[in-house]
Formats: sequence, structure tokens, C-alpha cells
Amino acid sequence: MNILSNPHQLQEISTQLKKDQVSIGFVPTMGYLHEGHRALLKKAREQNDVVIMSVFVNPLQFGPNEDLESYPRDFEHDKQVAIEEGVDYLFHPSEEEMYPEPMSVIVKVERRTNCLCGRSRPGHFDGVATVLTKLFHLVQPTNVYFGKKDAQQVAIVDGLIENFHFPINLVAVNTVREEDGLAKSSRNIRLTPTERQEAGILYKSLSFARAELIKGTDNLEILKKHVVELIERESSGKVDYFEILSYPQLENVKQLTGEIIIAIAVQFSKARLIDNIIFKI
Repeated sequence: MNILSNPHQLQEISTQLKKDQVSIGFVPTMGYLHEGHRALLKKAREQNDVVIMSVFVNPLQFGPNEDLESYPRDFEHDKQVAIEEGVDYLFHPSEEEMYPEPMSVIVKVERRTNCLCGRSRPGHFDGVATVLTKLFHLVQPTNVYFGKKDAQQVAIVDGLIENFHFPINLVAVNTVREEDGLAKSSRNIRLTPTERQEAGILYKSLSFARAELIKGTDNLEILKKHVVELIERESSGKVDYFEILSYPQLENVKQLTGEIIIAIAVQFSKARLIDNIIFKI
């Protein structure tokens, strides 16, 4: 496995791989890898000749009151995971290498952001879209891999690829879960033992809501109220949002047909957990 930090060197390698008609699978991450990331890497390894993974904690997507400095990092662990999963090139740039000077152009995301996590994190997805635009030009991937756990991010990446005509295939990989259904996340380590026991209620509540919708429940406000009460009764968490939207458009549902996302965010004492289920009716 080759470890790179220079963006120009990565772009030169990718350009040659494209000339050689080699398929490139790209997994962009912010590191502190867990089983969810392994699932992305396994899928990329299955589907491509070469796998490139980036580990970069992107400052552009953190707000002024968010946890950039405290974001968990363990590059030695990430490097070992990359080796075990067959990554060919691991791109690990410094902030100075990615942003040698203040950006003169920032990608502005106009749609699919005024809901879910985007509502409480203004500018977050602008930072995501900007760094991905840089990375897509550097890596020139055939396929790019994201987890469905961050479904709003997947929807925005879908729009980025479509609107800017990137010749990239987006592969959304199913969420990896613990035995009780809790979605694997680097933020789970911040849960207290009691909160960890309670956190399984997120997936149970999503599954309940999906079953109700499939059965034909059409009063969404009553369903939302019931689910919020259930979570706050069965855990110490406070529901930030519980939404039922079209996917990937992320618009209010007028008719319960087509692809639907049920998404939730719950704030515990030191961790804010998100989860979702995407399905067709």
C-alpha cells in the first residue's frame, strides 16, 4: 500500500491509471475507521481494479461551535484497516496541503440541505461539497462509496455528481449495525454505558414507523409525535428531529409512494446520533 499526502502526486497517479483504463474505487473518509468504513472498502475492493481511500478531517465542514479539534483521530489504526481491506493508495494530506491558501471558490449547496442535519448545521454541506469537488478532481474515480447512514450526505453527493457532470458512479452502501440495531459510528464511543443500552431504541423506532407507513398510516404528524414520545420515554436522549421525506429529493411527502426516507437525530449527553431507513412504498 502506498501512502500519499501530496495532492499533485495523487492526481498524477490517478491520471496514469485512467490512461491505463484501470477502474478506480474511491472511499473518502475523515478517519477513525469502524466497521461501516470497512463495508465501504470491501465493496470498493470487489468492484474495482484499484482502491483509493482518503483520510482527511475537513475543516470546511465544521461550524464555529463544532468539534473540529476534538474529532477523534487514530491514523495508525486507519492505516492498519486500509492494509487489511486491500487499499492500494491511502491519501492522508495535511490541512496545509489541501488548503495552502484561503479558497477563492466555495461550492454552495442550494437544495436538499434545509432539513435533517442540514437545518442545524448551516454551511456544513457547502464544506462537504467543496472538499469532494477537490477530491473528485484529484482521484478521478470510476466509483465512489458512501454509507447510507449519512443519507442526507449521499443525497447531496448525488446532486453534486449529477449537476457538475462528474463521470462517477455513486455507490450507496447499507448501514452496518450492532446486534441491537444501533448504527456503527465513531461517535458511539461518547455514549455512557447507560446511554449505549438505551440507544437501540433509535432503530426500533425507525422500524416501527416503517411498518406503520407500509400498513397505510397516512397521518404523519401523529406518527411523528408517537415516535418522539417513544424515544424520549425509553431513553435519556432528546429528539432533535424525526422526519419522513421523499428520497433523494428530501422534500415533504405529499403522497406515500416511491422512495421514502425516515430519519432521526437524537442528542445524548455527549453524542448526537443519527440514523435512517430508506425504502420504497
